[in-house]
Amino acid sequence: MVDPTRPVTGYPAPPPTSNGYPPPPPGTAYPYAAQPQPQQSHYFNVSSNPYYSNPYANQQRATFLRRIFTIFIACFIITGTIGFIMWLILHPQVPQFRVETLTLTNFNISSNLLSGNWDAKLTARNPNSKITLYYDHIEAAVFYKSESIAETTLAPFVQGKKNETNVRATFALLSAYVNDRNGINSDRARGTIDFNLRMVARVRFKASAWWTRRRILRIFCPNLSVGISGNSTGGSLTGGSQNCKVGL
Repeated sequence: MVDPTRPVTGYPAPPPTSNGYPPPPPGTAYPYAAQPQPQQSHYFNVSSNPYYSNPYANQQRATFLRRIFTIFIACFIITGTIGFIMWLILHPQVPQFRVETLTLTNFNISSNLLSGNWDAKLTARNPNSKITLYYDHIEAAVFYKSESIAETTLAPFVQGKKNETNVRATFALLSAYVNDRNGINSDRARGTIDFNLRMVARVRFKASAWWTRRRILRIFCPNLSVGISGNSTGGSLTGGSQNCKVGL
């Protein structure tokens, strides 16, 4: 028999639940206390990792570069095809040059100092039936062997289709030093002196609305023999007109 005067030393035992386990302790709504979660290391955070590379962005970049390369190749092929078709249609040819006359006056050499005047008359022919030639700038020089002895600049001109144009180049030389004095005197004593005429021209080709960029035209007229006696100060071209070599 329980003594009613005995002091209470604890709480009464909680009644059992339906599943046979005691209810959760007061102060929490969950059967188990929340456990602390481990902190996630920033090394595994892809958004904050500076070494992370987005595979989707890399794929977009590679696709963009492939498209640019494809466009470049297509433009190159189209341009080359158009140029080839134009060449087949127009079939451009380089002009032809011929030296008609070459006159030398006031010629004198003393102590390696050379003076004289050269007057060259040439014929330029445009062999193209569909192309007009525009000579924007022409420089000419007289050579003795490989040494330039006189230079000049010619006036620009336009040459129509299948056209022949007369071109004149005059050179004046006053007391210019030359290296091969003995060679000139030896040729003069023989009765003829060979000169070379070289010209460089900037030329454009035009067919209707089609233009080409400026091209460098090189004209070389070798072995122009001028007859001159030992005591004479002048002479002229021997052997008739001579063709020149022309190239782009």
